[in-house]
Amino acid sequence: MFYLVCYDVIQDRRRNRVSKLLEGYGLRVQKSVFECVLTPDQFELLKRRFGTKRYLNPEEDQIRFYPMSPRHRQIVLILGVKPEHQVDDSVFIV
Repeated sequence: MFYLVCYDVIQDRRRNRVSKLLEGYGLRVQKSVFECVLTPDQFELLKRRFGTKRYLNPEEDQIRFYPMSPRHRQIVLILGVKPEHQVDDSVFIV
């Protein structure tokens, strides 16, 4: 499944941990926004990891996972600088 993952993390240390973790799963498209293709197991793993205080303080921070269908991804409008790469869930790198 393709997800748009957005976060708002107050503390620098936690924010850096969140971004480093997400870099292993997708492509950063803005400072706090990633496009990720996740299997159900990967999605569950990220939910568990982000549920710990190492990554998030639930009183201050937030991460959002927006699932995006292929149809809706095709109509995304990008204004300004275009990304050099795109996340494509139809290609698997082994």
